[in-house]
Amino acid sequence: MTGLFFVYFALISIAAGVMTVALRHPVHCALSLLVLLLHVSGLFILLNAEFLWAVQVIVYVGAILVLYLFVLMLLNLKTDERYFHPSAPYILGPAVLGAGYVLYLLLRSPFSGAKGDAPTTAVLQDGDTYAVGIKMFSDHLLQFEIVGIFLLGAIIGAIVLAKAPKPLERDRERL
Repeated sequence: MTGLFFVYFALISIAAGVMTVALRHPVHCALSLLVLLLHVSGLFILLNAEFLWAVQVIVYVGAILVLYLFVLMLLNLKTDERYFHPSAPYILGPAVLGAGYVLYLLLRSPFSGAKGDAPTTAVLQDGDTYAVGIKMFSDHLLQFEIVGIFLLGAIIGAIVLAKAPKPLERDRERL
């Protein structure tokens, strides 16, 4: 039964990912991204990674997608094409070949089933959330802080872009 759910989540995730980049209307792309993120969270449930499932739903589906929609509303994009780019048939062939090559590489990978270096007893005793937190804030603290700086820069950039320009003093005097 788990295999059936895996195939479902994997196929819908692939289809939603393709639709996210292939659809022309930005809101439809956002909805496809929502479907993609929710089905990836389903894959985390199949892996018994409840913490990663919660992070996926709260952070990516809840926060990142809302930020994406906020930017779409700020930009006020208008488009006439509704569904696919006109060059979609020309991209489909190389995309299928590329996907087949990636699948071949995944099946031939020597790393298929590499385990982490956290001891199993520590994970079972303290829980997977504790093990992820200890690993993230000890071995990967610098990367965690760099991501925080990037997000701060993105927030500042969004505020600067959203700010409406004020008219100059001489323009006010003319009115």
